[in-house]
Amino acid sequence: MTSIRILHLADLHIGMENYGQIDPATGLNGRVMDFLRRFSEAVDYALENEVDLVIFAGDAYKSRDPNSTHRREFARRIKRLADAGIPVVLLVGNHDLPAQERRASSIDIFRTLEVPNIIVAGQDHLYRITTRRGEAIQVATVPYPIRQRLLARDEYRDKTIAELDALVQELVSENIRALAAQVDPTLPAVITGHFSVSDAKLGSERTVMLGRDVVVLKSVLADPAWDYVALGHIHRHQELNRGQHPPIVYSGSLERIDFGEERETKGFVVADVSRGHTDWQLYPVAARRFVTIRADVRQEPDPLAAVLESIHQQNIADAIVRLIIQIRADQEGLVHDAQVRNALKDAYFVASVSKEVERSYRQRLGSDWSQDLTPAELLSLYLKRKDTPPERIEVLLQYADEILNAPE
Repeated sequence: MTSIRILHLADLHIGMENYGQIDPATGLNGRVMDFLRRFSEAVDYALENEVDLVIFAGDAYKSRDPNSTHRREFARRIKRLADAGIPVVLLVGNHDLPAQERRASSIDIFRTLEVPNIIVAGQDHLYRITTRRGEAIQVATVPYPIRQRLLARDEYRDKTIAELDALVQELVSENIRALAAQVDPTLPAVITGHFSVSDAKLGSERTVMLGRDVVVLKSVLADPAWDYVALGHIHRHQELNRGQHPPIVYSGSLERIDFGEERETKGFVVADVSRGHTDWQLYPVAARRFVTIRADVRQEPDPLAAVLESIHQQNIADAIVRLIIQIRADQEGLVHDAQVRNALKDAYFVASVSKEVERSYRQRLGSDWSQDLTPAELLSLYLKRKDTPPERIEVLLQYADEILNAPE
């Protein structure tokens, strides 16, 4: 059987404006244009490389109520795909959901206008889709689970939060199993969902997440009924099934949101899917670079020169930059902000210039401070000095461990 080429992308978040400035050519925030340009890269690839089907796995916009300009720019790019005869599945993510259940989602306009080749997937459903080349494929859709809808029965009202979370997880799992039971085993089958999966490594989506999250067990998705699992919601690209069939893939977001994604490769996934076998690959896009410069000048006779040299050693052209200077208290007056800012003039945006003064840390940590302590031990000591509750310390140390031990 000839394979069907699918382009899988997600988490566009049009409307993100952090670290941006007005783009004079368009009048839009430059960071909004960054996200739109990345989307255009994916659309261009689809049109130039015989893609048969596009799956957008949720979160078209940052806001539940995007402005008209953001809607227009998203629609322009979707229309290019539809006009080329490429079916597009638009999955409803948590950022696409309306604040009130009966209101339309931010992408429902495509369904209302009955735009050819566009499927707006706002419910759990198994679609049989005819691709650009006339071949059939099955696509199951699982939009972001709405708790209120899943837990509408009176019997759920007196449950604890933990019990409700477990119920939501099981209800979503039951729905996915029901979709798998409907699959025609003679045709390739894909499932796309917008939720968190157990074992997935989280990214900066935590900073823009709306409401409590829903977690689905990986074992529910690792079902031979599916030939590819196309996920959205988590911004870090990853494959969760360790090379086994079916691939369980987060495409990741197309553009970096903040410094938490500084080292992450951003892009879209192209999967060649046939019944029982799938080859897939991440295609990187030209996402805006984030650059952190750390200048430790505590032992330098000329701290300003050392800071400037640290800046010149980095490629900061058109990047979003933050500068962190480690300095002694007696050196602060020697590092002039104007000269530092001038050295950073080639950056697209200077997010921050901060100074970590050695003396202030010693005073905060008290007599227990030691250069022999690990970063985790120092953080633990600092949190204890701030009277942070023990359970909160444990959670923060877990997140710190993920950051400190993240792969380069």
